[in-house]
Amino acid sequence: MIHFPLRRSGFLRLGAGSALGTLIPFKTPAQTSSRMTTRPIPATGEALPVIGCGSWIGFDHAPDSGEFQRLPGVLDALFVAGGSVVDSSPMYGRAEENIGRLLAAAKRPGRAFLATKVWTHGRAAGIAQMEQSFTRLATDRIDLMQVHNLVDWRTHLATLRGWKEQKRVRYVGITHYAASAHAEVEAVLRAEKLDFVQINYSYDDRAAAQRLLPLAAERGVAVIVNMPFGGGGLLRRLRDQPLPGWAAEIGCTSWAQLLLKFVLSHPAVTCTIPGTSRAEHMADNAAAGAGPFPDAAFWRQHSLPL
Repeated sequence: MIHFPLRRSGFLRLGAGSALGTLIPFKTPAQTSSRMTTRPIPATGEALPVIGCGSWIGFDHAPDSGEFQRLPGVLDALFVAGGSVVDSSPMYGRAEENIGRLLAAAKRPGRAFLATKVWTHGRAAGIAQMEQSFTRLATDRIDLMQVHNLVDWRTHLATLRGWKEQKRVRYVGITHYAASAHAEVEAVLRAEKLDFVQINYSYDDRAAAQRLLPLAAERGVAVIVNMPFGGGGLLRRLRDQPLPGWAAEIGCTSWAQLLLKFVLSHPAVTCTIPGTSRAEHMADNAAAGAGPFPDAAFWRQHSLPL
């Protein structure tokens, strides 16, 4: 998975209220509450909060830096809102180690659904890298281990199935960030029994909705969306535009919330993981996890000024 740094100063157009709902038909804000929605992981039925936190760039900071000092607030904002998914990778620099350090210091690692990845070639190298992730995350069990960008996926899935039986990992999946790889992702989804797939999907990048999202639903595979803001470009393009009046109908008070609502409106999507290193952005993102989530007809009738 690849994320891009988000610069949201000035993006948020805050108003009053947020709402909780389920998939369509959606409710008005007055009919709903503000608790983050959960959706079941198909493999087990376990409830997973729909908004998590990605850690590329945002969590790659030296422990003595000012940027690092902001990170406890990011996780606090996620957990307070009812979220739990924290996604990382060994390719994200210090991110895994920082997440482990922060969770240990907060004395609440049980509140996090830890997801990370293996990103190397060969069985021995894969095992060594994943063992390093356990050490960096300061845990003896990882909730979700994913084969990053399908690198040597046959080798690593074989290892991970054994680790799942040993209960070292709870779920197994694959990831990619580019539409150009969707054909290969589809082939793996059809050939292998997986718990999760992590892919790119956003308002301006809907290719996954053509085949991958329906296939994941058919195969009983949970979907994590890793680029809900189109790599940050969507927010940059919308920042100087006024939030449309109809945003209030679906409980949105910022562009970020509206874009996340679009992603979560697809019934095959289990969770999305916008990346941030700022607590106020995490809180704003998390608010999108409370419904309502309108249907496809709503989005056809209400377009964005792109």
